[in-house]
Amino acid sequence: MGKEAVARFEDPGAEENDVIWKNLKKTNDLVSTWLLHKTVRIFSDIMLVLLIGDLHIPHRTYAIPPKFRKLLVPNKMQHVISTGNLCTRELYEYLRSLASDVHVVRGDFDTDTKLPETKVVTVGKFRIGVCHGHQIVPWNDEKILDLLARQLDVDVLVTGHSHVCSARERGHRLYIDPGSATGAFSMINDGPVYPSFVLLDVQPEQIVCYLYRLIEEQVKVDRIIFKKSKELA
Repeated sequence: MGKEAVARFEDPGAEENDVIWKNLKKTNDLVSTWLLHKTVRIFSDIMLVLLIGDLHIPHRTYAIPPKFRKLLVPNKMQHVISTGNLCTRELYEYLRSLASDVHVVRGDFDTDTKLPETKVVTVGKFRIGVCHGHQIVPWNDEKILDLLARQLDVDVLVTGHSHVCSARERGHRLYIDPGSATGAFSMINDGPVYPSFVLLDVQPEQIVCYLYRLIEEQVKVDRIIFKKSKELA
């Protein structure tokens, strides 16, 4: 896509949006939101952001699930943001094959000392901060996460380490954990770990956040809508 014009749906209203969403959950297609709507207009500023991390290849698993590979194809997304623990140069190059703009922070299993601990990426009107998450002490403490979000001055804070996919809005900010794209086991999570990633549709005043999970060989999709806070603007 990049600078090329792409088809984007006009907002059809809440009722028709629900129909689109039900169809999207059936198809599990990264871009079916745009393909399903019959009324389209041409835009050149579509911004899709892939959030992915904690792959742990080859230490804990061997590959990204084939059903995710079929979804994660080149030229569908404009940005890739990774929470780290790619563990190999080959996986970094794989992310580069998906989009030209790739940002990676250092996980606790990454050996590349040149990777930053935190990073801030601006997409449209939104500032997105990313940190692997093992640095958060006590682990996953909300007050520490809030402090990091304020220090980075971001609208969205992305962290990993838990291997559990989640997204929640708190204090006019969106907190996202894309989980583990491979479903690698976690040392800190006793529950089941499902392969997962997150896709952000960044629009002028809101972000539509899609959470993809592979559960019993079926791709499940959930979404939340986050509107930019005027207080943080």
